[in-house]
Amino acid sequence: MDDVLELHLDPVGGVAGDMFVAALLDLRPDLNSGLQAALKLCPLIEHVECKLLPHHDGVLTGSRFTVHHALLGADDPHDHHHDPHHHVHHPHAEHDHGHADRHGHVAWQDIRSALSRSALDGDTIRHATGIFEKLAEAEARVHGTTPEDVTFHEVGAWDSIADIVSAAWLIAQLGAAHWSAGPVPLGSGRVKTAHGLLPVPAPATVHLLKDFDVIDDGIGGERITPTGAAILAYLCKGTALPGRRVLKASSHGFGSRRLPGISNCLRLLAFERREEVSAFNDAVAVLECEIDDQTGEDIAQAVDRLRDRPDVRDVVQMPAFGKKGRMMTHLQVLADPSKGRDVAAAILDETTTIGVRAMTAERMTLSREQETVEHAGKIYAFKLVDRPSGRTAKLEADSLTSTPGAAARRSLRRLLEGLLKQKRGDLL
Repeated sequence: MDDVLELHLDPVGGVAGDMFVAALLDLRPDLNSGLQAALKLCPLIEHVECKLLPHHDGVLTGSRFTVHHALLGADDPHDHHHDPHHHVHHPHAEHDHGHADRHGHVAWQDIRSALSRSALDGDTIRHATGIFEKLAEAEARVHGTTPEDVTFHEVGAWDSIADIVSAAWLIAQLGAAHWSAGPVPLGSGRVKTAHGLLPVPAPATVHLLKDFDVIDDGIGGERITPTGAAILAYLCKGTALPGRRVLKASSHGFGSRRLPGISNCLRLLAFERREEVSAFNDAVAVLECEIDDQTGEDIAQAVDRLRDRPDVRDVVQMPAFGKKGRMMTHLQVLADPSKGRDVAAAILDETTTIGVRAMTAERMTLSREQETVEHAGKIYAFKLVDRPSGRTAKLEADSLTSTPGAAARRSLRRLLEGLLKQKRGDLL
């Protein structure tokens, strides 16, 4: 089976769009050239140029991601080299800007239109649209409007659009099966906006971080930008999955601000997990009892009747020794959890026991399918099962009931297995 990639975000210094992109590129620097080509395929940012820079803060090493607008020039105020913790967020929803201007005002509808008509691949468009939708929904809640009427300010600037499109393209390239995030530092203080001072985290960021674990590490400032929070809200649906996994790599995406006593980075941990062919994905009611005063013939009839019930999955009986060495039958019935009481009542009716033990157990199941082969005008059925060590195939026992003699049955089984190999080269 294939290895499954899982990625965990550890917001050591915080989370911002450029820090997220830097962390992914620090993990996979080979994707940098492809990313730069992809950015030129999207309207609004086709003139953006990005750089991946090595970074060392004296403690940790990693990368920084910077964006430059080729037409505006290096000295343009938009070219602020992605300082996420000096990011000025203007979370004001307006209704009169239908285009991007030099101040970064652009309507969500225009961004969505630009993405949809771009030459980007479908997965990148889907991820970028999903991240922006999270932002638009949060802004709409803050300002009492609808997402369709939201106009972004700094989040709508070309560099922030480039961050999100870059993040979306890298998410699509990595194809991780699961994303998770550690506790998020809230920060503190006030952030200066065009409409006055706002508390940190910014109101839209607060909505985006709902249900995330947060910490206060005593370091102030804006630690999570709206763009960073939107990426977390879009990607991280829950905590890390349980079970064993192998840590394969780590990377660091840095912001430009220096934090006291801690590296201003987003750490990325990459895990590989062998794709599970079996899982604890089912529950079953386990009903048990002992019977010491019912004839074997009557117990056999009772077992047949219990096994015929649609809410019973299996019935097992085995010999047991009771008090004074008395022989008795141990009966175990597996049933649908929601029908446990009904099946227990049936056991009490069908047998002479006067008590049934009941519990609900987690059950490991293996995926299975059936395959058939034809020989001498007859159809023979095999059960195919996906096991941790690979797929196995077993001829159904009923297929051989009409073949007399053990040697003949063994010979026929080998012949049929050979026919199955010819039909399905991935088996045996």
